[in-house]
Amino acid sequence: MAKVELKQPVVEEISKAVEGAQSAVLVQYLGLTVDKDTQLRKELREAGVNYKVYKNTMMKRAFEGTEFEALSQYLDGPNAIAISKDDAVAPERILAKYAKENECFNFVAGIVEGQLADPAKLEQYASIPSREVLLGRLAGGLQGIITNLARVLNQVAENGGAAAPAEAEAVPEA
Repeated sequence: MAKVELKQPVVEEISKAVEGAQSAVLVQYLGLTVDKDTQLRKELREAGVNYKVYKNTMMKRAFEGTEFEALSQYLDGPNAIAISKDDAVAPERILAKYAKENECFNFVAGIVEGQLADPAKLEQYASIPSREVLLGRLAGGLQGIITNLARVLNQVAENGGAAAPAEAEAVPEA
């Protein structure tokens, strides 16, 4: 069997992984202990992120003609790639945590929703809360507004449809 035939399935696997992905992040992983790597992979898997180590030449071939082609210029040395199809910033959040704990683990570059991002930009993306947290904050804010509206309507009902006494004094007479 020729080498090309052996490599083709790997290139296709990478192509399928990045197809329709919201983000792909390259990281240097040298010096990461087996325990830390296992823990990292588990967290990424739970977040729905595909994390794998591929040969750079395989990734370059898979990226050709896709929106991830810009990552090819950063493929030098040992790299791993984290790909997310659901949450654009999930890989950044998890990987940033590990980068803080391990000096040898660093962001290289990434593509987030079609935009090339350098390590500094990836760190900024990592600080964005998860979708669930943002939805919770939105729901909390809406709940506060609805509660205040209910209080005002209750006061109006208690006063027989008239404005509350404090509000009546504030209204200037014509």
